[in-house]
Parts: sequence; C-alpha cells; structure tokens
Amino acid sequence: MIRSRRLVRAAVGGVVALSCTVLTAPVQAAPGVDEPAGTVRLATEKRVTVDYPWAGASGFQYRPGTTSVTTVDYPDAVPPAHAGPDDLATGTDVVNTRDGQKVLQKHRSTGVTATVTIPTGQAYRAAAGWSVLTMDGTGALHVLRTVDGTLTVDTPVTGFPAGARPVSYRTGGSVARLAIVYTLDGKTSAGLVDLSDGAFRTYVTGDTATPEIAFNDRWLVADWKAIRVDAEPGTEPAALPRTDARLEAVVGDQLLLGNPMFVTGGAEAALTARSLLTGATGTVLTSSFGGIGPTLDGGALATAGSSSLDWNIHRITPDGSGGLTTTKVAEVPAAATGVQGLAVAGGELFLYGATPGASLRYSGFQLDEAGRPDGPQTRRSPALSAPTCLTGDAACPQLEALGDGRVSHLWTGDTGQESVSTVGLDATTVLSAPTDGDSSGRIGGGTGRYLLYNGGSGKQRVVDFPRAATAGGTALTRDRTAAAVWGQTLWAPGGTQGQVTGRNLKTGTTTTVATGASCTPTDIQAVNTWLYWSCGSSAGVYDRATQRKITVPADLGPARLADGFLLRENRTTHELLLTDFHTGTATTRTVVKLPATDQNTGGSNGRWAVDRFGGPIAYLNGTYGEVSIVPSGVPTSPLAQMEAQVHSPTVIGKSFPWAPVWQLNKPSTWTLTLTNAFGKIVRTLTGRSTGAAVRPAWDGTTDSGGATGGTYTWKLTAHPRDGQGPDLTLSGSMTLG
Repeated sequence: MIRSRRLVRAAVGGVVALSCTVLTAPVQAAPGVDEPAGTVRLATEKRVTVDYPWAGASGFQYRPGTTSVTTVDYPDAVPPAHAGPDDLATGTDVVNTRDGQKVLQKHRSTGVTATVTIPTGQAYRAAAGWSVLTMDGTGALHVLRTVDGTLTVDTPVTGFPAGARPVSYRTGGSVARLAIVYTLDGKTSAGLVDLSDGAFRTYVTGDTATPEIAFNDRWLVADWKAIRVDAEPGTEPAALPRTDARLEAVVGDQLLLGNPMFVTGGAEAALTARSLLTGATGTVLTSSFGGIGPTLDGGALATAGSSSLDWNIHRITPDGSGGLTTTKVAEVPAAATGVQGLAVAGGELFLYGATPGASLRYSGFQLDEAGRPDGPQTRRSPALSAPTCLTGDAACPQLEALGDGRVSHLWTGDTGQESVSTVGLDATTVLSAPTDGDSSGRIGGGTGRYLLYNGGSGKQRVVDFPRAATAGGTALTRDRTAAAVWGQTLWAPGGTQGQVTGRNLKTGTTTTVATGASCTPTDIQAVNTWLYWSCGSSAGVYDRATQRKITVPADLGPARLADGFLLRENRTTHELLLTDFHTGTATTRTVVKLPATDQNTGGSNGRWAVDRFGGPIAYLNGTYGEVSIVPSGVPTSPLAQMEAQVHSPTVIGKSFPWAPVWQLNKPSTWTLTLTNAFGKIVRTLTGRSTGAAVRPAWDGTTDSGGATGGTYTWKLTAHPRDGQGPDLTLSGSMTLG
C-alpha cells in the first residue's frame, strides 16, 4: 500500500507571522462576498527564546527569536530625570545606538540626546548608560563620555594588567560598571571597570576559559565565586555550590540561577534565587527559561509560562527586605504554525497543526453565536503522531468534528492496520477503534458517538464511541454504499430507485423515504430533517419535515450539507458557494473567493469546513496559519435531541457521578433539575453545552446532604444559544439502589 502525506496550509512562502491567538478584527473581504465575523491564527506551542537589546528604568526592548524588536514601557514606572553624563545613575534610562565611529545616546524619559565620537585609532567595545568603552591600537582601554552632549571626554582605564588580553566585555545590573574577562599567563580572570573614573580591579581568577558572570553595584559572581564589589583589596571570593544552572543576574543580594542543562522527566526549568548573604535558595518563577537577563537599574527580566500561549516577560526587582518581587510586564506573542486540517461543529473550531518536537496536536477555539472567536486557543488533544493518508485525499488528515466536543481522524499503525481515533474532551485522552485489519479507508461522516468508516476492503462500519468508553467499537458492519449518520440513524440507499432508508442504530427499526432521486445515490448526507443525495450529474435535498423535494446544483465537486444550506467550492474560480434551500427554493451565492493558490485537491477539511450544528463556515484565508470565520446567514432549525445516553446507576458519588449525555442539534445553555419521590426538587444544575452535547454530572449532593435510594425524576431544559426557536424540554426518571 502506497500512501502520501500532504500538508494543508496557507501559501505565503512559509513566512512565520506573529499574532495574538484570537484576532477579533476581521480581515477585509472582497466586494460582493460575506464579511468574516472574525479570524483566528493557529499558534505553535513552542516557547521562543527572547533577548533584550536594551533594558532600563522606564522600559525595555525584546526580540523573540529572529523577529523584529518590540519596545515595552513599564506601567507605573518612575524613570530617572535627565541629569546628563555627570550623574551616571541617570544612565539607567539611556539607549545607546552605534553608527560607525559615533555612539548616539538617547534618554528615553526626556528625549535628550548626546553623541559620543570615538577618536581615530580607537575601536568600540561596549556601552552602558552614558559611558562607552573603547580600545586603542596599543591595547589600552578608554572610557568615553560627553560634555554638553557633543564634546567627547576620554578617560584612560587604569589598573588593567599589562600584557593581559581581553576575552569578553559584559554589561550587567549597573550603569556604573562594566565587566571584563581577560587572560594572562595562562589564567583567566574577571574584573570590573569603574566607569566614573576608569579604575579597573580584578576580583576573580580561575581555570575556566569562559567563566559565567553576573554582577550589579553590590556583587560580582564569576565562575561560581562571589565577592562584594566594595570588598577590601586582597579579599578572596567565596566559593558557591556549583550546579548545572546558569548565572543569570544579581538582583539586590540575590543570585538568579536559570536554564539548567538537565531537568528530570516531566519537570520544567525554573528560575531560582540564592541569597549571597545567607545561602538560602527559593523559586522565583516556574517554567522559566529562554530569556533571562539583567537590567541597567539593578533588576532583571525573565520569561516564564507553560507554553507559547502563556509566555510572558516578568520584571524582577528587590523587595526592600532582602527578597525579590516579580511583575508581569509583557506577553510574548506566539508564532503562527501551518494549519494542516480544520473542522467546525457545535460552535467550536478545531485546527490541526504542528507543536514542539515536530509532533502534532488539535487546538480548539470557541465561537460565539455570531461566529466570532470567543476565547483563547486551547489544547484539545495530546501530541499525536503524523497521519497517513491516501493519494488524492480531500484533506490530510481526514477530520470529522462530531458536535459533542470531539473530533475524529484515521490513523495507521506500524502493521498497516487502520484505526479510527477520537480526541477533544480533554488534552490527554485518545480513544481508538480498530477496523479489524481494514485499511485505505475514508471517514464517511459522523455525529456524537457514531462515526462512519468506509474501508478499502469494501466494508462499511459504524464505529461507536459511547459515553465513558475507554475505546471505540464497531456497532454495525455492512457492504459499502453511499451513507450518512445523523444522531442514532444510519441513512443509506433503499431497495428501489430514489428511496433512502434510515436505520436506528439502537433499535434496528427502519424508516424509508422517497427522495425523488432518479438514480441510486453515490452520495448521501443528513442534517436534522434534511437529506441530501447526489448522483454526480443531478442532486437534491429532501425535507423529511415537509416532504419537500428540492433540486440543488450538481455541477461541481463534493458538497457539504449543513442546516438549511449546501456548501461547495468551485475549483476553477476558487469561489466558495452557498446554496440556501431552507425555504424550499434553492438560491446560490458566493460566500468568499478563496486564495487562488491551490492548497489542496479537495474541499471540506482541506481548505474550508462548515458547522452542521447550526454554526458558521471556516476557511483558510491565505495568510500562514490563519482561518477566517463567516456566518452562513441561514436560519437554524429548532433545538432537537439527536441521541441520548441516559443510564440509571444504582449508586452515585463524587468519584462516580451520574453523567448522562444528551446530543442536541445545536449549542445550548441548559438547566437540569432532580426531583425526589415526594415531588421536591433536591438539586439544580446549569451549564453550557459541550459543542452541541449536554454533559452534566450529578454527584448525588442535594440541598440537604446526599441522595438516598429511590426514584428520582430529572428534567432537562435546553435554551438555544443562537436564540432561534423555542426551548427544548426532556424528562425521565432513574432509580438509585
């Protein structure tokens, strides 16, 4: 069996864009087509490393990965007033920009500028605040500053050992000092140059060729040795316990340690602090790495968060009593990732795309009643292995959103056997149903617990994922024909031309309708009371509620039936066409003109998807990782029950609640009341449907304690979230042992 895997993504040359996860401002639609209600961008969960080109008293600049620089102002910060180069402390708010032999200085708070001109024969080495460090042709170091913003004053550095070779220059949590690492006589040393007078002092000498350094105006830590900056000459630095962490910064009397090289399985790197006075240690930020550094005012910045969807920069400052204070000061936008599949059902948009480690995952976006994004991107599956798909598939992977908060796809194991997998109710669970050795299959549709699998063997299976199951199973096996599943009914061609028969998957009873088709359908789809049939050259919709037979266009490729309308894509003009037939007469209009660059050879779930549960249309809009959502504009059907799993437990409790599932045909808000045998309501539960499924859980708690044995009557009242149609009321009873 030869298989191919093809990515479905917006074609923009692979450019990675940055965006918030949810974009509420809609993209501009072409004239004459529908305006999107909103746009979402699928974001990778990989946390990016940031660096800080500048970090001062009023704000900072950061750059995620290789993208552009972003400037952030601290909210409520009181920056230093401009006092000029004579007051080095005010340099905590100075940005230095090098331009050849000139260094342009700007005080961010006041806008005052100065220019340091590097003399001929000297070369730039480093800058901090108002000071610029240079080296001349003889190896001598100089500190340059300005007078009146233009005249450059040159102060030679004194005390730097003769014959020493500088290895690196480091800035830290100070505008009054710069660190220099140098080698001399086979040893590596680290010291600080006092920028006020150019005096250099060596503090630490060791055998490490490239020692890590962190310092502020109170401490220098180099090669895991710490010493007070104001210690008497000749004072030996104190050795610190060496770990696999990095020396990140010194804030007050606390040494920040981060980015450990080894973290035990399941753990996250953390930013910790060690007191240089007492040796006490503690955690400053959990899940912190990839962007930690000192600020010129003696503080530090650090990134932290569980994923790129919550990846933030925190400012760390002394708290005045020897400890540290952290404040979130910026949110790092997540990078976009390619959309390899999309599905929408029950007011939820599912996007399938890459996550860290080249794995794949489903992500979900809640949509409001108008189709607008209503919340952040959330995980809807664990990391998944790459799918395998047939050559010529309409989408890879094939997706089917089930309308109950779950989405299904096909997966092939190492032995070549195909399975149907379902995810979505949480971020960790995968339920699978084997196909008993079948392969080369396709998903033929599905809703709620039931999914149709069309195997390459010629067999058709109805796969069942019931409530509380740990795996799926096969509810029915038959010869493969055109078929559809809606609720608990399987629809397939009847015994005579034009007939379609519905089989109840629970009871086995059948219902036959005459659709008016002049052939044996090659495609059947079902939504609510609508039955769609196609013979390739002709197609129609039969309304079971009114017995109306409606002719719809059949001049294009595969179509997707929704509630009261049909969606098709013209593969020549790239128009997405909506045929509205809810009144009994079919009228067609263009929803949107999709990007001309062909992203996939098929339609639904490759470039676009439609919510069959009374919701909107979603499509790739041509920007990498972006999906636009547009309402259909077609009235929805009244709220109705499609299928229910209402069991009667003998005992319930917090660990084993009564958890029925009512699969409805569109999203709702609901109220469930429990009434005892004496007619008293003992518990009322409320909630919002998961997709279009009502999933309450009663742990037996009542207004007066726990439930006792006996008969309880339940009453479910569901209100349509789109406000269209009346409430739905269902009732029944159960008996506890």
